[in-house]
Amino acid sequence: MSEALPAQAQMTAGGAIGASSLAPDADRAKYVLRLADTSLIVAQQLGAWIGQAPALEEDLGLANIALDLLGQGRLLLAYAGELEGRGRDEDALAFLREPSEFVNVSLAEQPNGDFADTVMRQLLLDAWQIELFEALERSRDERLGQIAAKAVKETRYHLRYSGGWVVRLGDGTAESHERTQQALQRLWPYTAELFDADPLEEALAAAGIGPHPAALAAGWRARLQEVLAEATLILPPPASFRWYGKRGEHNEHLGHLLAEMQILQRTYPGAKW
Repeated sequence: MSEALPAQAQMTAGGAIGASSLAPDADRAKYVLRLADTSLIVAQQLGAWIGQAPALEEDLGLANIALDLLGQGRLLLAYAGELEGRGRDEDALAFLREPSEFVNVSLAEQPNGDFADTVMRQLLLDAWQIELFEALERSRDERLGQIAAKAVKETRYHLRYSGGWVVRLGDGTAESHERTQQALQRLWPYTAELFDADPLEEALAAAGIGPHPAALAAGWRARLQEVLAEATLILPPPASFRWYGKRGEHNEHLGHLLAEMQILQRTYPGAKW
């Protein structure tokens, strides 16, 4: 992490803090659920492209990324359920919560739009998740660190895919360039949430469980600027931001997405394949 932060706001490496200072299970459950919901929602978004992508190869590429994200979401949901201790497994958390109970970042729930919208959304999230998972590998929560170690390997591939497509579109035709630049402009305000810490994140950073969100910004921006420069795209200026999905504040897009994702379980409770 390249940004300097107060010592209490940085994540401690190597598990040096004593076990007595480990964050309460309830706080860790809320934090893990945020990570889980973001991966789950993006997986659902990408799944909608299967059979609709520009080429068969992209059908397969997006499907593979969706499966990786779904796997991350399942591991994190299962762990969140154990931590909260309310008897909810990964299926209950995925299919039986209302939209207001989801705590994914708002960027994840933005509509697929055209292909430029989708790959730009993926690029912004991939660059962030690499920084996040690399930091979480050093978490004092051993289980969370193990999940992050697996996820970061997958996310490096995701970034190569999304970054490659952003370059092809941005440095392509005049129309593809314009569409990709517009996608960046539309999605840019939602990136502010990624680095704006709330009390939960502040507390878990102090306890060595997760990184302080602001500590991820410099690495994320560097990764992003490298891709955008090659794509001949212009980084937008800072923008005001209103929605905080990680606090349960969502717009109508999430409700529509969950209605489709949850319909089988809600129509036939307890259904098994």
